[in-house]
Formats: sequence, structure tokens, C-alpha cells
Amino acid sequence: MDSHDEEYGVTHTSDNPADWLHSTPLLDLGDTRVRLRARSLTQLARNEREKGLAIYAFVKSMPYAKRIKLEYPTARRVLDLRSGDGDDKATLLVALLRAADIPARIRYMEMRGTMLRGLVPAEDPPYAARPLAEIWLGRWVRTDTYIFDAAYVAAALRHIREQGWDCGWGIHRKADLLWNGKDDAFLGGLPIEQDPMLTRCLCVASDPLELVSPGMRRKGYRYRRTVRALQWNVLAPAMRRSISQLRDPGAREGHGQAAANPD
Repeated sequence: MDSHDEEYGVTHTSDNPADWLHSTPLLDLGDTRVRLRARSLTQLARNEREKGLAIYAFVKSMPYAKRIKLEYPTARRVLDLRSGDGDDKATLLVALLRAADIPARIRYMEMRGTMLRGLVPAEDPPYAARPLAEIWLGRWVRTDTYIFDAAYVAAALRHIREQGWDCGWGIHRKADLLWNGKDDAFLGGLPIEQDPMLTRCLCVASDPLELVSPGMRRKGYRYRRTVRALQWNVLAPAMRRSISQLRDPGAREGHGQAAANPD
């Protein structure tokens, strides 16, 4: 291991739940606000499943948003921003779960760009890293349904039906919409081993920063940190517009009418 990998203190293949409870540079478990939020969300829960569901529901309800990033935000920063993309929400989800003493981690899967039609304004959207949360509730249970809030999902599914697509905006038309705290649930609508939109597992990590660590590059992950950040920062402004228009199609129609009738 190099110094960065040692900072995380786990192997990437460990299935021991005890290895997935620690803090990292992004999972700032010592932050008072993160710990208080975890406590407030889980104080009425009767068991680990209810704790996990309460934290999941809180993170899922945060609006999906895309920003230009100069660095990966910490869990506390995401909590303050009250919105985020898949990486941001994964960071907060894992941090809150660990703060509640529930082992959690991220399984990064490589996803075909076709899944991002509509969201990414490109004829051939790039492959993306999809963060699947894995939560220990007697066994590792997986879900990525926390990434998009309910309003986004409803609008995306409506748009997909109108276009006659099988998938787009990051979800499949047969997507699982919610996680029940017991079974796997995926936006691709299929188990990850059967989902043709997922091509391979990139790594199992504690947070997004570990995905772009030197250790991951040695394992064959294709993007360096700066390359990956540049790629998505270039797309971020157009993605923000796409998200805004998806949430408020009237704004897009109104803009078009104004352009046609400038008076």
C-alpha cells in the first residue's frame, strides 16, 4: 500500500463488517453535526433495519444536483449543501450509517453512458462510475436508489415513457423506486450481475476519494483524479440545465415561447 491507501486502513476486498466503520478524509465521523444528525434520524428506531431506513430516506430526499467540483466534499459539506450528485450523496449516506454504528461502503460499478441519455447532453455519453451503497444488516444489502430524489425520479420516468426509451436520466423504466431495508434495490431494475448497463465492478471503497486513489489506478481503473474531475466539470453546467428543465418543463416551454415572441 502507498501512503494514501494506508490512510484508509482497509483492504478493498474485505467483507468483514468491522472494517467498514472507520472515519476517512471525506467521512468526517468526528464532526459534531454529522453525529447529531445520525442520532436525530435514528433515535426512534427499534432495530438496525429501521436505523438504516431512516438514514436512507433522509439522504434520498435531498435533491439530486450537479456542481462543478474543485474537490470532493466531505459528509459535513454535503449535509450543509442539502443536495448533491451520486458521489456526494453516497459520501453522506455512508458517513451517517457509520456514525450510527452500521457498517457501510460503496461498490463502484462502471455504467454505460446510454443510462445517462437526457441527463448528459451528448450523443454518446461517457461511461460513468455508479456508486452502489452496501449496508450491513446481518448481510451486505445493496441499493443505488438513494441517488435521485422522488420528484426527479417521477419526472425522469415520465420523460422516458414519452421518448419511448428503456432508460435515461440515470434510471431504467423498470427501476426499483425504493429500498425496503431487506432486499437489494437498483435503478437499473435488475440485479447488478444481470444488468447490461453495468459493465464491471471498479472497486469497493469507503468514499469517492478512494475510487481515484493510486491503489485503484494500479488495479486498472482508467481515470486519474484530475481527468475524471475535468470530464464531469465540463459537463456540469449543461447537466444542471437538464436537471432544471426536467424538474420544471414549463420553464423550458416558457423560454421557447419568449424566444419566439420577444415582444
